[in-house]
Amino acid sequence: MRHGLIIMVLLMGIPSSHLFAEEKVLPYFYPFVNPYEATVIPLPKAYKAKLPEEIPSETFELNIFPDRKVPDVFWYQEGLKCSLASQDHKAPMLFIIAGTGAEYKSPNMIDLQKVFYQAGFHVICISSPTHMNFVVNAGSGMPGNTPEDAKDLYRVMIKADAYARDQKVDISGYALTGYSLGGIESAFVAKLDEERKDFNFDRVLLLNPPTNVVDSITILDKYLVDNVPGGMDNFANWFHDMLKKVADNAKSIDEVKFTSESIYKLYRYYPPNEDFLKALVGLAFRMDSGNMVFTVDVMNGGGYILPKGTVLTPTTSLTGYAMTSYHTSFVDYFNEWFFPFYQRKEPGLTKKALIDRVSLNSMESYLKNSKKIGLMHNEDDIIMAKGQVDYLAKIFAGRAKIFPTGGHCGNMAHPDAIAFMTEFLKAKEVEK
Repeated sequence: MRHGLIIMVLLMGIPSSHLFAEEKVLPYFYPFVNPYEATVIPLPKAYKAKLPEEIPSETFELNIFPDRKVPDVFWYQEGLKCSLASQDHKAPMLFIIAGTGAEYKSPNMIDLQKVFYQAGFHVICISSPTHMNFVVNAGSGMPGNTPEDAKDLYRVMIKADAYARDQKVDISGYALTGYSLGGIESAFVAKLDEERKDFNFDRVLLLNPPTNVVDSITILDKYLVDNVPGGMDNFANWFHDMLKKVADNAKSIDEVKFTSESIYKLYRYYPPNEDFLKALVGLAFRMDSGNMVFTVDVMNGGGYILPKGTVLTPTTSLTGYAMTSYHTSFVDYFNEWFFPFYQRKEPGLTKKALIDRVSLNSMESYLKNSKKIGLMHNEDDIIMAKGQVDYLAKIFAGRAKIFPTGGHCGNMAHPDAIAFMTEFLKAKEVEK
């Protein structure tokens, strides 16, 4: 067996002197070198870590604002839905915050819940503050203001923890993680907890967080605007063509559902060139942001997508509003609605000050000195501006794992990524 391994290593160009030292620790390998493929195309099963098929998890609902009336058009969103997977013994509780537009049961969240349940944690999964169900039931303002979103998340976490304790879950301590936007939100939640001390997190891990939120959303918007065939004037035709592709190739009614999470599957029906992959990434983000903008507008009585005072019922056609919201970029939302909203609250507030406030740059000193907070990222993350991954690596020196490939969150189910995540989050528990 070792002779075969020696031949294989020599063919790979690895010095044979390193053979036995590295026999048990294989070098990180990711099958997609192109970062857009890494982001869009699922990691092949052969390269994924082995996870349980099923774990004992339950969905539960929280009533965050008892006096809030849910608009009739969102009748199906009443109650903030979360997920709990609990051990049958005393263990640390890990909260996971979903990425932009994702809910508690998105594919990434399901995988992460399995990963950390298998590692010995109780796990509570929470939807992104930008997801419709969160906006309707737990949002208190305009999503995207990270310090305010952190307060909303913290409020949810306190109630979710109380629910778990009511279910007799035996908790030994607390940890926190989140991916993409949920990663940056985890940092702000951790800082808030330093003041409030409800959890006193042992460990916090940020997975592929943006450094500067506005930089990243600008990049994501450009992926769509610059790569729709025929330009944005042809967006509706291009979008409808993709809807038809999904319907024509669906094997069941469930597969016809067209969500940002299912968009990436469209690479199977089109030539997977880089321009198209960029457009898919941009479209997934645009749908998430469009759904969020529409929901926020409804919850605030209209005035942006909807005419002020418009009353929507469960039978109102939303197609026109949806297309308008999908034509509205997050940058438009920021400039035309988000920034003016906060400027009215704080006269004299500048765009730069607000942009800095919602980004990790504003927390540099805290992140440098808080040894319980770690980072996992990829050098080729497609939502990061030049130099931003290196900047974060320096801030988290000694507490960061930067993989060379993986795109944006593409490698979270990779064995090496899972090994780092679990080892970092369990380190405090081991020290005890």
